[in-house]
Amino acid sequence: MKFFAELSYLGTQYCGWQKQAKEASVQETLEEGFSTILGTTIDIMGCGRTDTGVHARQYFIHFIFNGNFPNGFLKRLNKYLPPDISVSRIFEVSPDAHARFDAFYRAYEYHVELQKNPFSQKTAFYYSYPQALELNVLNTAASLLLEYEEFFPFCKTNSDVKTMHCELKRAEWVKEGNKLIFHIASNRFLRGMVRLIVGMCLNVALGKISLEEVRAAMDKQERLSKSYSVPPQGLFLTEIRYPYLN
Repeated sequence: MKFFAELSYLGTQYCGWQKQAKEASVQETLEEGFSTILGTTIDIMGCGRTDTGVHARQYFIHFIFNGNFPNGFLKRLNKYLPPDISVSRIFEVSPDAHARFDAFYRAYEYHVELQKNPFSQKTAFYYSYPQALELNVLNTAASLLLEYEEFFPFCKTNSDVKTMHCELKRAEWVKEGNKLIFHIASNRFLRGMVRLIVGMCLNVALGKISLEEVRAAMDKQERLSKSYSVPPQGLFLTEIRYPYLN
């Protein structure tokens, strides 16, 4: 039988979602937990990859298990897992359901602290010159991207993806107290895409690149003369949608 599990994690201590040979990953940690408690090898497929230090408020996996779950399995699993990973529910799905390929909507947030906050150093990027970041300029840069469907300028080099096509649903900056939060949603994202887009918006606000340069790069599908990938700790995967889940 095939099951989905919904979970969340703080990515600070991990090399990202995907298993790596010599570093701790979220995927490996979960597989170890599931396999240990269920007494059999469990292979997990995630809804997507997150990079080193990136977090997820909502994340889905699928796995195959043909036995019986022990009593109190979810409680036992969460007790076994480290404090920075939490599984909220497990439910059966159809045999052809797929955590990665069936997701049609993904949303991220990027958090920028405008005032030094020692309690958010692992979950936000502190920017020490807040007066340079005008909200209307940031949103002008972000909204420009909604005119396009190809995003080569915002894909990390050496990416193995076959298409740069993404259907953006939202690209917006909001201010909450001493924090700027960038919201972006799409059917899919390229490797490093959100952090490069945030970096572009910051560079536009700082006058390091112009909107005309961004538009030219998008029209020609070529890299920006000044690309900037912001640090990972401010990035959160916040929502995943499937056609068969409410």
